[in-house]
Order: sequence, then structure tokens, then C-alpha cells
Amino acid sequence: MASSDVSRFGIGALFAHHAERAQPTIFHLSRAFDIAPDGGTRYTVPQLADLVGETAAWLYAAGARQGDRIAIVKDNHWDCTLLACAAARIGVLPAMISGHLGADALETLLKRLAPAVLVTKRNILERGRAAETDLASLARRTICLDGEAPGAVTLAEAVGERGDGEPPVPRRDPSEPMVVTHTSGTTGVPKLVVHSAQTILGTLGRIESVRWPIVATRKSDTVASGIAFVHGRSIPWTAGTLLLEPRKAVVVADGDPATAERVFTEHPPTTCETLPAFFTRWEGLAAKENSVFRDVRLYVSTFDAMHPPTIRRFLAASQRKFPAWLQGWGQSEAGPLAFRLLTRRALARTGERHPTTRIAGRPLPYFTQLEVRDPATMRKVPAGERGVVFARTRGRCLTYLGEEDRWAEKADGDWWNTGDIGTRSRSGAITLLDREVDTIPGLSCIELEDVLTDRIPAIEEVVILGSPNRKPQPVVATADGKLPDDVWAKAVADLPELADPIYVTWDDVARTGTGKVRRGEMRKRFMDDAETFGTGRWT
Repeated sequence: MASSDVSRFGIGALFAHHAERAQPTIFHLSRAFDIAPDGGTRYTVPQLADLVGETAAWLYAAGARQGDRIAIVKDNHWDCTLLACAAARIGVLPAMISGHLGADALETLLKRLAPAVLVTKRNILERGRAAETDLASLARRTICLDGEAPGAVTLAEAVGERGDGEPPVPRRDPSEPMVVTHTSGTTGVPKLVVHSAQTILGTLGRIESVRWPIVATRKSDTVASGIAFVHGRSIPWTAGTLLLEPRKAVVVADGDPATAERVFTEHPPTTCETLPAFFTRWEGLAAKENSVFRDVRLYVSTFDAMHPPTIRRFLAASQRKFPAWLQGWGQSEAGPLAFRLLTRRALARTGERHPTTRIAGRPLPYFTQLEVRDPATMRKVPAGERGVVFARTRGRCLTYLGEEDRWAEKADGDWWNTGDIGTRSRSGAITLLDREVDTIPGLSCIELEDVLTDRIPAIEEVVILGSPNRKPQPVVATADGKLPDDVWAKAVADLPELADPIYVTWDDVARTGTGKVRRGEMRKRFMDDAETFGTGRWT
């Protein structure tokens, strides 16, 4: 299959193309795929290509046809991406949706999608029934991957219906919708983000495949990925890994430290990308002597802000002379927008009032332009002044499925309103302050959160919530939900005046499937749903 076939058939041709060019990477999984429970945890690229083809065949047998949509709603694993590739292979538009979402949100998204086929698991369907929602009824056909469920056929039954020959592989215009992912849902029901082959492969995948100094994957690498595989990030990661041919690729499907220790002991990574919440859970592993992260030359974080102490601990865990941390900033709708490399030296000073991690870095050369505008007038502001950050990139999504007006509200010609408040330096570096909906005039909540986690090691998470006519409210998570008064008082002595902290544990912090804090839910719970300074217009 020629390389041009990838652009004509999109992600449906990705694995077949690289199988034919004898891509040598071995993929190791933390657990077997849900779509191949007996397939083991070790795959070559030709074996993955065969699995995609077999999956496409049973999706076709289940009734999915060119022009249809399917919904992939299941526990986190890389086979969410393989399912999407299989659907695209037969001309179907796949939507990868987090199984972490509540039944109400899933019902809303499935009604917007109107799928021909729903691929899911029993725990998802049971959660729906507990909320008096029959998720299986929202698709023409439902396939349950892990056994029998009301209104669904089993995976074995779906595979048994498969014919002998391969289903047709239709051509696709690179500008047409190819895959649907979704935003994290920090402010409510996630938005369904529609991408084409041009946007997610031609631009975002191309960014991933450039042999950038230091950060690009090397043939000698063992790359580890523990991301949210329903997220749009999974497709550029897959495309880049297949093209750059590391020695091994290790896929971690959950954030359990025991899982990471088991897999990384057998396959020590040289690069490691995961969710910020997973990094936080793995800090104990980083602190161990001869840590499983001893060979890491590059850490990558892209899904949310990282606190300085966490970055510092992982850099210290590496026995490399000059390990680096790639801090990326981007969005589901537009892909990576800016990045910055952090080193041990950059993070040597602790407890600073303005942590270096708040500087997101500069736009990606040749791919992205960034500017800051006044949120009221939409005019560009001078360097150093705060405003809403706009991005221009060819990787911008096509629309929000079922919410086209909401997408249009954020699009301004070729520019995209990120909804993030920040400043731009004279040299072009972007400093992120807050989401517009969460902003507090004159302050940065995420900056204060970084300072507090840096100054108080006992803090596992802290969330600053703002509301008019009230002091900023800290919600502080520690191991036991407590903290000595004098420790807190000393840490905040030089900070803007804050309300008395509310102490909780890690599990009390509302999060999305990618580990981001759901600040709106926290505001409901701890501030009686108090109003915000921000408008929320561009969430």
C-alpha cells in the first residue's frame, strides 16, 4: 500500500501501510485488548494490521456501512484507536468516547451521534441502566465486548457473523470528516470534535513525525504512553510512532502504580508520556532507588498543567545526565500549539512566586501562530497584557458535531479562540493564567496552585476557585484531609489574601477521564455553585 493511500483512506490505511513497509517496532501492552482478549500483550505491526482488518470485518457484519457513524465507549486502552481505524477502513465515521463519563453525558453524546453501531462494555451499559438510561437502545446495534448484556450482542457473536472476504475499502476525500473525539468535559458535557485526515494526520500527525532535536522518537527508544486513548492525541501518537520506528512501544492502559511498575520493570522506558494525574500517582515509583524511570531521557506532558514538584521528582529519578521534560500546550480542537523544554536546572529553585511551569513556551514553528486579544473588544493587546489566546493552525477541527453554532462562536476566520487567558512576551512566549471561565481579575489560579504545591509537600492537589465578592477559595487535598494551620499560614504569607482552606482527600477532587479537575463541579460542591468572574462563553 503506497503512502498516498494513507491520505486517501486516512487512519483506515495506517497499520496496513506500515505493515507492508516492514515497520519493526514491537508493541507491549499492560493488558490484553478488549477487542482481542485472547490475543496476548505483544504485537508486531503486521499483527496489528491484521487485527484492524478483522475488526473492520465484524463491524461491517454488524451493519456499519459507508457514511454511517459508530460509537466506541469503553474502558481506556489503545484498542479505542484501533477500533477507530477499523471503522474508517470501511468508510464509517468513528467517535471515540470516554467510558469514564456519566450516563447522562453519554446519553446526550449518543443522541447527537445517532450511531449505527455502539461498541461498549457491560460496566458502561449497567451504569446507564442504574441511571434509568438504556444506552444500547441509542444505536441500531450494540456490541458488548466482555459478555452478555441486555439489548446487545457479544463480541464472539459479532465475530461469528463476519464473512470470509474483507469488506470494501472506500476512498475518502482528505478534507471529509474522518474521526470524532471529544473535549475533556471540565465544564459539563464534552463537545464532539470532528477531524479530517488533513487536520489530524496531515497536520497534527506531521508535527508528531518531525525529527525535532531532543524530543523526536529515536529508533533506539522504548517509548511509553499512558494517555487517554479516546482523546485526539492518540492518533498523532500512533502515526508518529509507526513512522519513527522506536525499538519498543509500551502502552499503559491505566494509572495504577502497580501496573506501571510491572510493565516498566520489564520494559524500562526511555521516553514517557502520560496524563498529569497518572504522573502524580506514579511519584512513589519515581522516588524509589533504581527507579523504573532511571533510563528516561524525555518525559512528555500534554493534557493539563503540571505542578513543579512532580516534574522535579521525575527528572531526579532519571539517571541520564541531562533528562528533559517536554511541556506541551494544546487543545482537542487544534492539536499542539506551544511547547517548552524544562530541565533540572530550570526547576532548581523552589517555592517561587511565579513558577517557570506557567510559561507554556512558543508556538510550533511553521505550524502555529498565537496572539492575545482583549476578550471584550477582540483587539490584539500589547506584549505583557492579559487577554484570551487565539491560535491559527491548519490542524483546527472541522466543527463540533451537533453543536455547530458553538464551534462558530469560537472561530474567527482562520483563527481559533482557545478560551484560555494568558499573556504573550515580546519574544512570543505564552504564559497561561487560567481558563476564561475560571479567571480571577489580577490573579492566576493555576499559578497560585503551583506555588502552594511547591511550598507544602503534603499537598497532593489544590484548586483555587474564584467568585465575585468572595475571597479566592482554596480546596486542598492531602493524604488524610488535614494540614497544620501554621504550615498553611507560612505558605500563604506573601500571597494574595485567600479564604480559609477546605481540606479534602485526593478522591474528593472531581476529575474528567483525562484527570483534569472539574472546577465547575468543585464550585457546586464547595461554593454552593457561586457565579464566576468569567463568562464561560468560549468553553
